[in-house]
Amino acid sequence: MNPVADVWVYLAASPLLWLTLTLAAYIAAFALYERSRFNPLVNPVAIAVAAIVAILAATGTPYATFFEGAQFVHFLLGPATVALAVPLFERLHQLRRAWFALAAGLAVGVVVAMVSALLLAWLLGASKATIASLAPKSVTTPVAMGISEKIGGIPSLTAVIVVLTGIVAAALGRFVFDALGVKRLAVRGFAIGLAGHGQGVARAFIVSEEAGAFAGLAMGLTALATALVAPWLAPWLIALLG
Repeated sequence: MNPVADVWVYLAASPLLWLTLTLAAYIAAFALYERSRFNPLVNPVAIAVAAIVAILAATGTPYATFFEGAQFVHFLLGPATVALAVPLFERLHQLRRAWFALAAGLAVGVVVAMVSALLLAWLLGASKATIASLAPKSVTTPVAMGISEKIGGIPSLTAVIVVLTGIVAAALGRFVFDALGVKRLAVRGFAIGLAGHGQGVARAFIVSEEAGAFAGLAMGLTALATALVAPWLAPWLIALLG
């Protein structure tokens, strides 16, 4: 018998192992992020995900086993999301002045995000189920999976697309804003929260608390607006595209 293999089998059965590995992977990835002076291309979420996937693949560990430990981190997403209201409350005066611009940006952003994804998938010859899976790509994962299932998509595929969308938005958002000459932190934050959900919010808070507050607002409003619009707009567009 291989004693190392025996020890691994014993440890792998413990949820604490996978919780520890998840936290360790993110801490190590964030350390690299800090060393790069918070370069958006050195995305800590992408690095941590790649590391965890590599470990699961190398050890042949099923996702269900991994999630027994990772679910503790998953549980904290709720309180963390609610806590985003605190910095936003401190900026109510800005919200009162800019509510119309924010509402207009939200409406345009939600529709463009959905329509552009559907059109691109259709042009590439994707199936109807795949096209439907892309519709809620800019919404936080739990909401996006629910929307996907409602409109005939594949929730698991939607989850992957949502994560990739967040990584790309967080990595490239700064360069897009600089190229367009967008300098106001509130505007940059709202846009990255609308397009990149949770990962966009995390990136925005690295830049400033003001950008993070408006990114959190955009993430919540985008989830709400998409949940209301997608169930009737997405099926109509998919039927129109044939």
